[in-house]
Amino acid sequence: MAYLLGRTVIIEAVFTLPGLGTSTLKAINLRDYPQIQGNILFIAFMFLIINIVVDIAPLGRAVRLLRRKPLGALSLVLIAFTVAVAILAPAVAPHSPHESFQGHRLEYPSSQFLMGTDQFARDILSRVIYGAQVSLLVGLASVVVGILGGSLLGLVSGYLEGRLDLILQRVMDGFMALPSIILALAFVAAIGPGLLNVMVAIGLSYIPRVNRVVRGSVLAEKQNVYIEAARTVGCRQLRIMARHLLPNVTAPIIVVASVTIANAILAEAALSFLGVGVPPQTASWGAMLSAEARRFMLAQPWLAIWPGLAITVTVLAWNLLGDAIRDVWDPRLRGS
Repeated sequence: MAYLLGRTVIIEAVFTLPGLGTSTLKAINLRDYPQIQGNILFIAFMFLIINIVVDIAPLGRAVRLLRRKPLGALSLVLIAFTVAVAILAPAVAPHSPHESFQGHRLEYPSSQFLMGTDQFARDILSRVIYGAQVSLLVGLASVVVGILGGSLLGLVSGYLEGRLDLILQRVMDGFMALPSIILALAFVAAIGPGLLNVMVAIGLSYIPRVNRVVRGSVLAEKQNVYIEAARTVGCRQLRIMARHLLPNVTAPIIVVASVTIANAILAEAALSFLGVGVPPQTASWGAMLSAEARRFMLAQPWLAIWPGLAITVTVLAWNLLGDAIRDVWDPRLRGS
């Protein structure tokens, strides 16, 4: 991944091309840490997707899958478009998301402001574009936290079983009794608001559900003969879990990750809407629907339509992609 980013920076610098490398270099110089994190997560995400496609879907099979699952292909296009808009926000946004235009407060959509302006005379289109950065960054980072924590607990609990498994699963059951948004609210209340804290809080709230999925897969997988053979030849428990079990439970992890990204984007929007998410000055889709903006929504409905539409399309795209990935991995659904 570092190799790809380094070569991108060099090529764009030599040919003076605008792109991901130039954007990352400028962000480093300006110490724009959210932009740096977003660029690195995007590269990691695309690197992962490309490797998955190469490993599991030869060209012919991929074409057949796209024909059978056109919604999955459409969702991939929508996600790629959203990611591209988020990465290239400084280049494609017509204005700064924080710039206020005197005399243009709550202006209707026009040629100057394609989506109108808000109660602070800020361009809504620019704030929607920059809001994609926050939503995708929170979604991807939260999934990393949830997947790492849940996979580790599920792997250890499912393989070792016994008293450790009993204690861990009762604790997880207690957390799962609460909705994810309530858990996220509790974690934010404990560690405080802010972009980084929101990502951690949402990720922690999804650990119990990821743990349950991974543990179930491990319990089924450990009954296979190759696990017993690994024990017979003297493999240590850590090696068995890391080298034999984990690669064979990757499929459900990828499926649950794709669905969790959509839920994490919704959770960030909900927390920002409630005023405990990202800082108020940050361009966020949820913050654009906050209580302060609701006072004007009946008379100026575009204040809610555009960020709400962005949330709906993005979450729907990730859910459709999750369904398509599930169909690839699940043999029972490949012919459907």
